[in-house]
Amino acid sequence: MLAAHADWSTDPRKCWIAVARQLGSVWTLGAPRPVGDAGTLLDRLRAEAAGAPVALGADLPIGLPRAYAAGRNEADFLAFLRRTAALPDFYRVCATLDELTPHRPFYPARGIKGMTRLAHATALGLGDASGLSRYCDRATVERPAGAPLFWTLGANQTGKAAIAAWQSMLLPALEASQDLRLWPFAGPFRSLLAPGAVALAETYPAEAMRHLGITLRGSKRRQSDRIAAADSLRAALARLDVHPDAAMTAAITDGFGADAPGEDRFDCVLGVLCVINVLAGHRPDTAPDDPWIQRWEGWVLGQTAHPVMRASHIDLS
Repeated sequence: MLAAHADWSTDPRKCWIAVARQLGSVWTLGAPRPVGDAGTLLDRLRAEAAGAPVALGADLPIGLPRAYAAGRNEADFLAFLRRTAALPDFYRVCATLDELTPHRPFYPARGIKGMTRLAHATALGLGDASGLSRYCDRATVERPAGAPLFWTLGANQTGKAAIAAWQSMLLPALEASQDLRLWPFAGPFRSLLAPGAVALAETYPAEAMRHLGITLRGSKRRQSDRIAAADSLRAALARLDVHPDAAMTAAITDGFGADAPGEDRFDCVLGVLCVINVLAGHRPDTAPDDPWIQRWEGWVLGQTAHPVMRASHIDLS
């Protein structure tokens, strides 16, 4: 089996992937490498797996907030995603609130005075700002909140990563009828693994770090703080029977480099260990038994803590 994790961005310099190969009960983990052409990534992973299953994690939203999905007439997120191929403006980011519609929800194209997430949600008819977020985006007792899907401004936004990945990777694979199985919509993660198939799940490095018991004091953006986390990262590797190759060993010792993408290389290693941790049965491979999560919103792989803010009730019938 092949396990991999891609850390996604609209900037190719910040798109990195870590890949591990399983032989028996042991995994061999290579050093992070650039994702390259997103449109060929799945085919390249299949070729590297040589017919074996591919378990892929990605740090990007895979699903829609329920307040937005409640206004759609498709059956589920997969049907919606296919539908966006016929909505050319869907992925075009709005510059002003006046441009926002349910068929063009991403905002803002640039920083402007007075913009707020509340105004964004109101313009889309989603009620208050919480309507922009999926249940799994919200803060838990274990980690802070993630960014809402349709917001595209700032260092913590995920909207542009979703646009890039949905357009260049997910849609082409679905339209070509490739064997891409999206978790949790297609079932429990381990059940999706089959020869020649790619099982794809959403991950969140800040969540994964807690699952793995990795201690990071300070900021993952600083090389010195990543170096200080090396011992706990090595301990996590040992617990999972993951053997870093020489290049990976050097990367850990060096804190994944002094350049800005160092944090992205660090994140993609956290992500692939999150995937392996779930495959080993140490974390659940299922999402909560909530029809909105199972059909529309998605979930973060391995997450067990529920948000401190309860999900709003919307009738799915």
